[in-house]
Amino acid sequence: MKAKNIHTAAAIAALLFLVAGCSALDTAGFQKEKWMYTDLVDAEFVKAHQSIPMDENVMLIDARPYKPKYVKGHIPHAVSIPHSKFEDKTNLLPENKEALLIFYCGGLSCRLSHKSARKAEELGYTNVKVFAKGFPEWKKQKNEYISVSAEYVSRAIEENRALIVDSRPKKPKFDKGHIPSSISLPFSRFDELNGKLPRDKNTPLIFYCGGLKCRLSHKSAMAAMELGYTDVSVFSKGYPAWKSEYGSAGTAIEVKAGEIEGSIDLDRFRKIIKEDPESVMLIDTRDPDEFKKGSLETSVNMTIEELEKKVDELPSDKPVVFVCSTGARSGEAYYMVRDLRPSLDNVYYVEAQITFHKDGSCNIKENE
Repeated sequence: MKAKNIHTAAAIAALLFLVAGCSALDTAGFQKEKWMYTDLVDAEFVKAHQSIPMDENVMLIDARPYKPKYVKGHIPHAVSIPHSKFEDKTNLLPENKEALLIFYCGGLSCRLSHKSARKAEELGYTNVKVFAKGFPEWKKQKNEYISVSAEYVSRAIEENRALIVDSRPKKPKFDKGHIPSSISLPFSRFDELNGKLPRDKNTPLIFYCGGLKCRLSHKSAMAAMELGYTDVSVFSKGYPAWKSEYGSAGTAIEVKAGEIEGSIDLDRFRKIIKEDPESVMLIDTRDPDEFKKGSLETSVNMTIEELEKKVDELPSDKPVVFVCSTGARSGEAYYMVRDLRPSLDNVYYVEAQITFHKDGSCNIKENE
């Protein structure tokens, strides 16, 4: 009888241990640490509560430092409230204390989101969650993308390391003003015009449209991923935020042809590179060693040999202008494009002597 009771007690103890062990595991499938917040959620929970625009009673909050973490990339629709500045930014939180707040930071070892969640609870918020696996887990999600900031877009343009894509209608939105160097690829014509996108599916793409209430850039990002592009992000705050921070790109200065076939008018070219160089695709056809010694700031180095292989990648929504030191190689590039891609008719070259300087400036002298 005693033996039976001992076995029964042991079985109950084992069951209790198993239950306790299971309760120590969060529903997201990881061991919950003592310092973690009480209510943890997974990526699917986050996805289920995202919308464009976000519901006024739902807020996704990035508790990481604004620079460099949030700027470089964040979950779409997330608001930046760094834990270190929580008290200074409580005005960003919803007035409704029953609103759903979802905090996240840099993964399972990051405590910032848990600390911020407790601070929100102390302020009286009653529906607070923490996405403990955070941003690293979000980046692993299939068919999901990240959002970036205006600062990140600006640096990407500076370093020429991403294609910026405007998903708004070309008329009147893009033509009225757009982010410098961006191409126009309206979502309404995505299937028709996606040939504008690079052949290399690993090329970084950043889509934008009319701000946090605009869905076009998000739809375009999804469509690009369906085509197989692997490095896709969205500048969610879009053109309104860019215009507020950096000003308007305005309407591009119209290109004017020169007297010689294929050439660009020199006075107009000087005006373009001085006032709106991003309005044209400027290709320097000189050799790399020449290019390194001095070049125009927005130009891309592409020799004749490289051009022949990449002619299909040239944009069709903005003028392409070839330059070199004398007009010889740039002229050759012009005629090559006319032969290999005759449908691209907005192409020019500079028929002039150009001396390039290290600071990005140049002297232009008409050929005699």
